[in-house]
Amino acid sequence: MNYIMSNDIRHIYVISVFPDLISNFINYGVLNKGIEKSLLKVESINLREFSDKNGYVDDKPYGGGPGMILQAQPLINATRYAKSKLKNYKCIYLSPKGKKVDQKLITNVAENTNLIIIAGRYEGVDQRFIDLEVDEEWSIGDYILSGGEVAACVVIDAIARMIPGVLGHEDSNKLESFSDGYLEYPHYTRPEVIEDMEVPEVLLSGNHQEIKKWREKQSISLTNKKRSDLVKKKLS
Repeated sequence: MNYIMSNDIRHIYVISVFPDLISNFINYGVLNKGIEKSLLKVESINLREFSDKNGYVDDKPYGGGPGMILQAQPLINATRYAKSKLKNYKCIYLSPKGKKVDQKLITNVAENTNLIIIAGRYEGVDQRFIDLEVDEEWSIGDYILSGGEVAACVVIDAIARMIPGVLGHEDSNKLESFSDGYLEYPHYTRPEVIEDMEVPEVLLSGNHQEIKKWREKQSISLTNKKRSDLVKKKLS
């Protein structure tokens, strides 16, 4: 794994057979603002442009079985092209077999790492590509998607939020769920009463110290109630 200086622009390349899924996603929200501010650069690479003259990037698996497998050579060609554009990078293949992505992983990567993300399709990719080019395999959860593009968008968005200057308020990502190991406290806004349900009085008091205490208590209580596994992880 290689690193870049923290004050350099982050580069993320996504290799996909459906690059428009990535290109369209990055045009909205805080991610697009970060790109417009030149805090990060996201580029999608069409895997088919690195195939043979027939444009095929998949084939039947050796040994038989259902579905098709992405061929090693187009993936190798596309990945090495992306690597040639970066001096420092980590190459990630998004896979159900990978390490689970969590906030700690995202925070570490967002600090100083360029990424090349491989968005798989079909039944998987040729193992030889993984052995030759991939640094790590990541998973966003224990379920199966039709392709890695959605998972890539999740990773890109999570990383972008951690890059200084992308969010409107510098403390925004410090107060969100998982930032300190606990779930975020409840939020309320106007009006003060909805169907006889009132905003907690402490939030209207203007006493910032008491509000902070209330939010911390709520955060711990919610985590114990909804995600006790996070509490165990924090205490381990």
